[in-house]
Amino acid sequence: MKGRQSFMNELKDKSPKELVALRKKYREELFALKMKNEIRGLKETHQIGDLRVKIARINTVLHAKLAK
Repeated sequence: MKGRQSFMNELKDKSPKELVALRKKYREELFALKMKNEIRGLKETHQIGDLRVKIARINTVLHAKLAK
C-alpha cells in the first residue's frame, strides 16, 4: 500500500463522483478476495484488510466533501 498521507492527498484531489467509482471498484476487488479466501486460494490475506482500510478512507473523504 502506498504511504497513508500520499493516498489521502490523492483522494482529496478527486471529485465525489470519482470517489464513488473508486469505492465501487475496491468493493468489487474486496468481494473477489473474500471469495478466493473462502476456497483457500488466497495466500496474501493481508490484502483484505488493506482494501477495507482504503474503502474506509474513501468513505471518510467522501463524507467530508459532501458535508460542506
